[in-house]
Amino acid sequence: MTKSKSKPDARAPEAEGPDGGWGWVLVGALFVSVALVFGLIRSMGVFFVEFVQYFEESAQAISWITSIGVATQQLFSPLGTALCNAYGARRVVMAGGGLAGLGLILASQATSLTHLYLTMGLISGLGWAMVFMPVVATVMANFTRRPSLALGLGFSGIGISSFVFSPLFQLLVERFAWRGALLILGALSLNIVPCGALIRPQKPPKTVTKRDCEDSATCGSLLKRLSRYLELTLLLRRPFLTYSLAICLLNTGYFVPYVHLVAHSRHEGFSEYQAAFIMSATGVTDIVGRVVSGWFSDLRCLRLLHILTMWTGLTGVFMALIPLCSASYLMLLACSLCYGFCSGALTSLVFTVVPEIVGAERVVGALGLLQLLESSGGLLGAPLSGLLRDQTGNYVASLAVSGGFLFLGSVVLTTLPHYFSCADPPPPSPRRSSAGGNARPQVELGLLHDPLPVADKPHEVKTAPHSESNGTGTRASLPEWDTRSAGSGVVLGNSATGGDLHLDHAV
Repeated sequence: MTKSKSKPDARAPEAEGPDGGWGWVLVGALFVSVALVFGLIRSMGVFFVEFVQYFEESAQAISWITSIGVATQQLFSPLGTALCNAYGARRVVMAGGGLAGLGLILASQATSLTHLYLTMGLISGLGWAMVFMPVVATVMANFTRRPSLALGLGFSGIGISSFVFSPLFQLLVERFAWRGALLILGALSLNIVPCGALIRPQKPPKTVTKRDCEDSATCGSLLKRLSRYLELTLLLRRPFLTYSLAICLLNTGYFVPYVHLVAHSRHEGFSEYQAAFIMSATGVTDIVGRVVSGWFSDLRCLRLLHILTMWTGLTGVFMALIPLCSASYLMLLACSLCYGFCSGALTSLVFTVVPEIVGAERVVGALGLLQLLESSGGLLGAPLSGLLRDQTGNYVASLAVSGGFLFLGSVVLTTLPHYFSCADPPPPSPRRSSAGGNARPQVELGLLHDPLPVADKPHEVKTAPHSESNGTGTRASLPEWDTRSAGSGVVLGNSATGGDLHLDHAV
């Protein structure tokens, strides 16, 4: 008697599906990629002091190096997501890794600040833009039940690299000077290229391919295709703009401690290695915060938006307390550890909340636009703190104002629609337009209030089991609905079509 093969076949889709299989390899690729992007950015404070001494420039002028790199990464993120939609994430990430390494290698030969602005800022920043969002979107596409945990584990690479890179960079600067250290970092950044090669090539989404063919057959509009790739219609939606404003405020102050915390510690009289250890210890609690936050968020005890608000507010509070805790090394270390935990806890939630705002189908383009809009905060944050340092002679005002930006961002999050509802709102649905411009009854769903037709093809109702008078002597056919409760809303079941329509109580 032969064994049945149905059981192994039934397991095959699960092995290849989301939340398992090759998805964990992609988490590893995300781990290494973000370590070589944001872990490197966070540890640039070691070079900050060296650049001030070598070029004999102000703190504000030196701060523009990191700010241009962060802003370029965020400003060109829509380009990275558009290229990802058009050519696939694999090619885009590999090309971005090459640019990131090239920028740092060229920066090792810099003779002026302008050279550093162009190499470490623009070239490496463009490479980082082509790496970060495509890798994040790839991991999110492979995890549907545990996205926060997957991103938390992947983003823990930032914390580990922050722990390792700060003393490593200090050692490299002492052994090879800042030029040799940047040359080594450029070679290290080239490891992003094999991480991109781990992404399996995938065909473009069927919906995008079909619409592209329709456009080519009618008018061949490149702008229309570009608008679809970038999801530019989200810029007309108040909830998305509100969320982007909150993240922009968060981004204005978020990177300031990673640029100035080492310099602040040395200004308070602590040694170089004591200052570097504070940054390394902050990286350890950053790792713990990411993993704990990802695990707790996937339990769904609270809404993701509420958890994000909590971590954002706490990060701002601890950042503002850093100057007050600088009287002793242990107090400064303890406050920095708390800041690292909270700042690490909020990072993955910034991205996992996006599907709740825009819907899963538009998340790739939304991530790129979000990075574009928050780039203004990344561009102005560090120079503003550098300006405050030049005006006051210390970093007290810089850290306090930066913490205020994060706390204000948490306040803006509370203005989102349905924020004070304990249950998740229905997911946003893409807008459906009827052929020929004929309007159909619509119901607004989700945070974006995208209208969803009550009867739309191919589920259009043709007959109904009962009818009612319409006041003219005839009887109009009506669909028969049965109602049943579902969480915070109501489900209308249509016996004629077999479909369900979810209505929120607030509609």
